[in-house]
Amino acid sequence: MTDNQQKKVQLDARYLRMAKIWGENSYCKRRQVGALLVKDKMIISDGFNGTPVGFENICEDENDNTKPYVLHAEANAITKVAQSNNSSKDATLYVTTSPCIECAKLIIQSGIKRVVFGEIYRLTDGLDLLKRAGIECVCLTETDNGIVEETV
Repeated sequence: MTDNQQKKVQLDARYLRMAKIWGENSYCKRRQVGALLVKDKMIISDGFNGTPVGFENICEDENDNTKPYVLHAEANAITKVAQSNNSSKDATLYVTTSPCIECAKLIIQSGIKRVVFGEIYRLTDGLDLLKRAGIECVCLTETDNGIVEETV
């Protein structure tokens, strides 16, 4: 691996760690997911899974099922950038878990060119759609031996 490639992987790992920390803001009990949108080495948006603005911060119902109106971290980051003067075109999305199919559609439509995630979600239809759209998908895991980057 060249020095430039190694630096890129290290930077990816840092942003992914930041996304994981950002996910700690989530009130969801079952899974806390964080996301960062980065463009030209600048964070242009962030998000974590949770309820819409103005709703109570309770993500699960009395049976511990996720409420249907809970937003995913990716959707929160994408809609947040839509309210700003920034553009997500050609950005990289760092998200702790690979996107679902609904978030994959938003990623495609928002012009994001690359998605880096730390673990693969149990359903892979979102990844399949992103790959079909030509979006680079990278699974990045940290082990005792260093960082492992795998293009999915």
